[in-house]
Amino acid sequence: MENKHSLVQRLGLFTAVTIVIGSMIGSGIFKKSASMSGELGAPGIVLIIWLVAGIVSLIGALTNAEVAGILPRAGGQYVYFREMYGNFSAYLYGWAIFAVIQTGSIASIAYVFSGYFEYFFPAPQLSSGWEAWGFSLKWGEQVILDLYPLKDIGLKMMTILLIMFLSTVNYFGVMFGGVVQNIFTILKNIAIAFIVVLALTAGAGSAANFSPFVNSAFQYPTGSLIGGIVLALSGAFWAYDGWNNITYLGGEVKNPQRNIPKAMIFGMSFVIIVYLLVNLAYFYVLPVDVMKGSSFVAADVMKHAVGQWGGVFVSIAVLISTFGTTNGTILVSARVYYAMAKDGLFFRKLEDVHHKYKTPGTSIIIQGIWASLITMTGTFDQLTDMLIFVSWIFYGLGAYGVFVLRKKMPNAERPYKAFGYPILPGLFVIFSAFFVGFSIWYNVRNAVFGLLLVAIGIPLYFYFKKQNGAGKV
Repeated sequence: MENKHSLVQRLGLFTAVTIVIGSMIGSGIFKKSASMSGELGAPGIVLIIWLVAGIVSLIGALTNAEVAGILPRAGGQYVYFREMYGNFSAYLYGWAIFAVIQTGSIASIAYVFSGYFEYFFPAPQLSSGWEAWGFSLKWGEQVILDLYPLKDIGLKMMTILLIMFLSTVNYFGVMFGGVVQNIFTILKNIAIAFIVVLALTAGAGSAANFSPFVNSAFQYPTGSLIGGIVLALSGAFWAYDGWNNITYLGGEVKNPQRNIPKAMIFGMSFVIIVYLLVNLAYFYVLPVDVMKGSSFVAADVMKHAVGQWGGVFVSIAVLISTFGTTNGTILVSARVYYAMAKDGLFFRKLEDVHHKYKTPGTSIIIQGIWASLITMTGTFDQLTDMLIFVSWIFYGLGAYGVFVLRKKMPNAERPYKAFGYPILPGLFVIFSAFFVGFSIWYNVRNAVFGLLLVAIGIPLYFYFKKQNGAGKV
């Protein structure tokens, strides 16, 4: 019997695959190749980083898929951590999702949408005096926080409008949100296909742009091969991030034990191919020295290939892409807070399911409000730098959890078993540890503040534990 806290399984395999694809293909592929070119200085190394990041993420998805088959419940990774390590670790993951990882992603991706929307309709601005209202916080010579809420207020209002609009769409039903996701995932991939085909066939490119394929004598713009690779991997991982979002909808996917692992594998493999094709098209049209100075590399490639209208086309493509990714992130993320509330580890009201639409409506609304507040601070670019660092701590722990569950739940039905176990999952855990370690070494600021944002939630854990009896699990 359904009650006000029950979700309904309504999403099929196709929608699950589009959610995986749509959660990854957002703004990253349209921008990150430029900064990666500046960090590594050679097309061959950049392409290798895109491939390596994709393969590593795919191994993570293949590993995570085993757990998804065992525990196909709303909340995804949060539920997995609870079963692997207990309430406290699960809560920290859920808090990180709420405080920075998913809400920061929503704000950042929606802001890119607003920036490209301004290509057609310029946003209003306040006077320079009003925009200067706020403060900066420094650590030595380094700025660690810029808080100017009225700066670019028109863009911020447009961003908040998009967040609340898509939150409303998803409030009215998972099928409604799923249909929107299907449509915009298909449209964004059609647009990307046009970019690749036009770039490769318009006659404006040259294979000479791939030479030299790698740097001579290992001379890298960052001054350090490892430093350049870590920075470039962070950019690529941001573009691939979201491969596990479908797990949050475990309570609403039909036949989740089989469809969630399939969706993760199919979706991840598709995105790797798309990203490699797009980057091949970029380098074919623009030399690496031009790419590294580009703010909007996809637009510059298309302008060079087909003229001024190419910039208009790319702007429309980015609008479609970021609209779909924002929707997908909103759709899946609220299920984490819903699952936490059901366990008594978050505000109890967030476990309510709308009696008619069967969505965690309160969670969706609260998520939209917090993402909007992040937008107003103007610090979401810094938050997205932090979230990759924080995310990979949990990705590593999640992969190690496969070993934990093999011991804790040896007789559980496993519709899918992690490919290459125990070697590939073990390598993923080791890679995650090294990536996190090098990220701390090369970007101490983001690591420290990312960990602080997570630590802020610890006192709340003990509050919820006291209020709700440490969860109902």
